[in-house]
Amino acid sequence: MSEDTITTLPDPSGFSPDPLIGVIRDGARKLIEQAIEAELAALMASFAGDKLEDGRARLVRHGHLPEREILTGVGPVPVKVPRVRDRGAGEDKISFTPSILPRYLRKTKSVEELLPWLYLKGVSTGDFSEALEALLGPNAKGLSAKTITRLKADWWKDYEAWQKRDLGTRRFLYIWADGVYFKPRMAEEKQCVLVIVGADEYGRKELLAITDGFRESTESWREVLLDLKRRGLKQDPKLAIGDGALGFWTALREVFATTKEQRCWVHKTMNVLNALPKSMQAKAKGHLHDIWQAETRAEAETAFDFFVETYGVKWDKAVAKLVKDRDALLTFYDYPAEHWKHIRTSNPIESTFATVRHRTKRTKGCLSRKTGLAMAFKLMMSAQGKWRKLDGRNRLPEIIEGVEFRDGLRHVQIAA
Repeated sequence: MSEDTITTLPDPSGFSPDPLIGVIRDGARKLIEQAIEAELAALMASFAGDKLEDGRARLVRHGHLPEREILTGVGPVPVKVPRVRDRGAGEDKISFTPSILPRYLRKTKSVEELLPWLYLKGVSTGDFSEALEALLGPNAKGLSAKTITRLKADWWKDYEAWQKRDLGTRRFLYIWADGVYFKPRMAEEKQCVLVIVGADEYGRKELLAITDGFRESTESWREVLLDLKRRGLKQDPKLAIGDGALGFWTALREVFATTKEQRCWVHKTMNVLNALPKSMQAKAKGHLHDIWQAETRAEAETAFDFFVETYGVKWDKAVAKLVKDRDALLTFYDYPAEHWKHIRTSNPIESTFATVRHRTKRTKGCLSRKTGLAMAFKLMMSAQGKWRKLDGRNRLPEIIEGVEFRDGLRHVQIAA
């Protein structure tokens, strides 16, 4: 039982001490110190044979640097870094800097990544201090709203470096393309963000291109596709998925002539339903689902004809939107059934940009072109780590080899 009779009052800042967090921080401090000592021991051992003329060791320990706090995901952790003294003559003096604790490091990478997420998720710069204290405790130092200006400059540098990366060693079988409009009030009213996501031969989805363009013009898309080719994407993708924007498909046929086309069923469904009265939309949506959810192309063609006959008399404009892309809407039947859920829509782009739109709606004032692109890029790259790989990855080598698929199944030709 404690003999202390002093009553502990609650922290006026609203934070109460957490014994578990204290244990975790203490454990983190000890682990860091052990790792540093192990690295120092290896350095000392490597120079153990170096002696001065009088027989003394050339390299010896020399106390510690002043203690500093490293801001981590569990709050600030105090650490001390040992120093060494090089007694040898000459300019090439040996010094010690731990690899896990570089000079001037004040916060871990996870905390650095926290800042763009707070900003991009809608936390205004004026609320940064309060948000960081709630996450890391009242002693969180080194982070403030002023950091955002520097961060936005860093995001743009990262974006520019990413745009120049080499794709020569990669092979992408599927690509998804979309021109996304959101409301950051960028430099041009008619600008949109052109996005391409690819799936490689291992089934991994990856952001390939993100840039701004004037609407979804052929010229803008051609520039994006030619840039991919210039950076090493020499082999045509097997399939491209996107909405009905004519600019992309015209540019695709010019740059990647052998790539087949699949129209996005989500976009097509919305376009068709928008041309129908609201009273008919629920029923029509079910009939559209009967088309792209059919197990075989023959069943899909039958459901397609049924939709045309049912709605074509009264709502010919809605049916015309569907009929004009009939073949391109059913291309997915020529690919493995395991991939259908991935290649029938451009969902990898649409679902990610829902977050971008959420952030830009909260942004006050006008965003510059750089800030808008950098924000979109940072969110896409963060989302990329959570993208699912393609199902049926064992089918990808067959697609590369040109194996024929019918109704999602491998077609075996019987010799006569």
